[in-house]
Amino acid sequence: MTDTITILPMTADHIPQVYALERVCFTAPWALSAYLSELRNPSAYYLVALRDHHLLGYGGMWVVETNAHVVTLAVRPECRRQGLGRRLMAELLAEARRRGADEVTLEVRAGNAPAQGLYAALGFQAVARRRGYYPDNNEDALVMRLDLRRA
Repeated sequence: MTDTITILPMTADHIPQVYALERVCFTAPWALSAYLSELRNPSAYYLVALRDHHLLGYGGMWVVETNAHVVTLAVRPECRRQGLGRRLMAELLAEARRRGADEVTLEVRAGNAPAQGLYAALGFQAVARRRGYYPDNNEDALVMRLDLRRA
């Protein structure tokens, strides 16, 4: 078995593994059909990280005109804190630049300090708070923004 991790665009073939990981990582997972719909959305861009065809993580964003918005990022729990989330985000940011975005936003749970730390290390800054944003537990979201023109 190789240790090489490959990051590539998500396809419909990846959806079953993505959906399984979604249910592990999130208390309010997306429906399986949501990912199939996203793959047909021309504004959307989704990536998967694989080792020997085994899904380790994924991420996705929308790019509309000059604005990119990261809609999801997940890494298998046993693979966290090893740089995989950073690699996925770097690929998303590179694609946002290629598509002409000059800013990237995202929401992150107010209680998710590790994710906030990752985003801050990439240059994101908290710019707003959305009270009760997450319906599963009414947790607040921090809105974070990265200016790609300065990053």
